Amino acid sequence: MSDSTASGIHITDIEAAINWWRERSPSPDGISACAEVRELAEVYALMVYYREALCDEHSMPAKAHEAWLAWYASTPDAPCIAICSTSQGDATCKGCGRSFDEVQHWPAFTPVQKRVVWRRITQEATAWRFNRYAERARLATGVDHPPPEALRAGPTP
Repeated sequence: MSDSTASGIHITDIEAAINWWRERSPSPDGISACAEVRELAEVYALMVYYREALCDEHSMPAKAHEAWLAWYASTPDAPCIAICSTSQGDATCKGCGRSFDEVQHWPAFTPVQKRVVWRRITQEATAWRFNRYAERARLATGVDHPPPEALRAGPTP
């Protein structure tokens, strides 16, 4: 399998989750923040202080992890735009940018593993979803996400 199986939550995902929660539960007085923002902000602050780009999800405080998973559930699950060239023998899909193994094993990936792949393909920006078929990618709904409670339960046997 790809190297996406051993990684952590990137600081930009923590920041995106904070901003999602800030929009979802705005401060009533411009000073206080909702509990989810406070939990994620503590993790973010420690990452900045220690100059860490990745957070180990297993050592992350449970409430911060739950807040991150709620944000994750609001994002598209798979980067697929229904133009899969791996089915035609390509090692890397021209449509989404995932490797053959990533496409094949995607349903078994954890949320963190999926975000690692998303980050890589977004940074590379060579897949058609980022240029030729960008409009098609914008219309993707990500309806293939499992419900958030299934993400908290851990992998199914």
